Amino acid sequence: MSLETKTTLMSRVLQKGEINANPSFGWHRVFFGARTRILAWYVVLMAFSALVSILIIRQILFVRLEKGIEQSLVQEVEEFRKLVEGRNPETGQPFGEDVAAIFKVFLSRNIPDQDEFLLAILNGKLYKYSPTKIPALLRQDSKIVQQWAQLKSVQRGKVSTPQGNILFLAKPIVFNGEIRGVFVVAHALAGKRQQVNEAVVIMIKVITAVLAAASALAWVVAGRVLAPLRLLTETARAITESDLTRRIAVQGSDEIAEITVTFNEMLDRLQAAFTTQRDFINDAGHELRTPITIIRGHLELLGDDPEEQRETIELVMDELDRMSRFVDDLLLLAKAEQPNFLTLETVDVNSLTEELFSKAKALASRDWRLENKGTGRIIADRQRLTQAIMNLAQNATQHTTESDVIALGSVLINGNVRFWVRDTGTGIAFADQKRIFERFARTSDSRRRSEGAGLGLAIVRAIAEAHAGQVILFSRPGVGSMFTVVIPVEPAQEVLSHEPDFNRRRRTSHR
Repeated sequence: MSLETKTTLMSRVLQKGEINANPSFGWHRVFFGARTRILAWYVVLMAFSALVSILIIRQILFVRLEKGIEQSLVQEVEEFRKLVEGRNPETGQPFGEDVAAIFKVFLSRNIPDQDEFLLAILNGKLYKYSPTKIPALLRQDSKIVQQWAQLKSVQRGKVSTPQGNILFLAKPIVFNGEIRGVFVVAHALAGKRQQVNEAVVIMIKVITAVLAAASALAWVVAGRVLAPLRLLTETARAITESDLTRRIAVQGSDEIAEITVTFNEMLDRLQAAFTTQRDFINDAGHELRTPITIIRGHLELLGDDPEEQRETIELVMDELDRMSRFVDDLLLLAKAEQPNFLTLETVDVNSLTEELFSKAKALASRDWRLENKGTGRIIADRQRLTQAIMNLAQNATQHTTESDVIALGSVLINGNVRFWVRDTGTGIAFADQKRIFERFARTSDSRRRSEGAGLGLAIVRAIAEAHAGQVILFSRPGVGSMFTVVIPVEPAQEVLSHEPDFNRRRRTSHR
């Protein structure tokens, strides 16, 4: 990504920060921001859950209520049955067929529960009932009482009234196959259901109060959870093209912390990219300014002497050639970041090593040696590898004398191919070994004119990394240096994904 593109993106970020600083946008964020939406969804979900829970609890209470009343009705009928089979407490004798006495004793000795009614039907008519006040539906002339009087077997059921439902259990009294009476236990549900509804209303009030308090607490908690996002926004607003040093403190290990870490890493990359681009422009401008100054100075002082003119023209052409090489190197480094940088093909390591050694011997008069030739084939860009090794060989000639050894070699091992250039020259200071692969980097004792613009080793690293490989340096001051280009025999998937289709077809056909 170019500096201009990054500057444009940063400008958009800054413009977005200015929009966010607009007061009208602030009100919009209050009502439609993430914090408000989180709270709204929280309230909706909690309210819906509470409503469903209340309805379910209410229904469960009604079901349990009816079951409890049914058990109470069965218990009353069971007590009445035991009394029928027992003795009259007033005479001490069995009741026999004296149904009236049975009703009289039972109703006098049993007090019904609230909203419960005990009815005694004798010879088809309502004989006694308890309590003394009963609903109109259960009086003598009611249709339901007349139906109960005709029962021949135990019956239970529910009767609907304007005041509510009534549960009942009726048991006929039979002697010698003849129905002598009917005992009925009835229970009105209206009162109990009203109690349940009152309990539900209290529950609604309590849940509403709890929901309000929980919503206030959720608003505060949401604000604290989203605080890193606000810091992220503020940091983005504070970032300018000249200040990319702001970072956000990472707290915790959740998703927000992950976003914070990612944002800080993005700022690190942006800061590194801006710094690199700025240094690149400064160094490139400096490198170009020097030959331009030399050319201009000599042309301004150019005289009429033919010999002087010839020398000036030679010097100018030399400087122009150096500028041309410099521009070519810059274009190469820029192209190294593009997907079509490599043209992959099947390369024989043995023949490539011999070719590299033959070309390297022509660079300078040194004690050239071919240490080893690897055996096998690799998938790589033959021209780019040649360029990388030649740069390393040229670099070796600049730090050695005629009596020094420069050795080349290659080997295939552990799925990688290694090409190395070793020399017995001056070596590289330990302080310089970590930075010499950077653009425009030179060693502390480098000779500016002979060493070029400091792009050779940067090009070597770019070619190696384009092959998903690396460059390894081993050097000792005063002893010499060894540069090793390591690339995989089979290209990595990311290398193949960037390879144009016509290159892939060409490589396959060579196989």
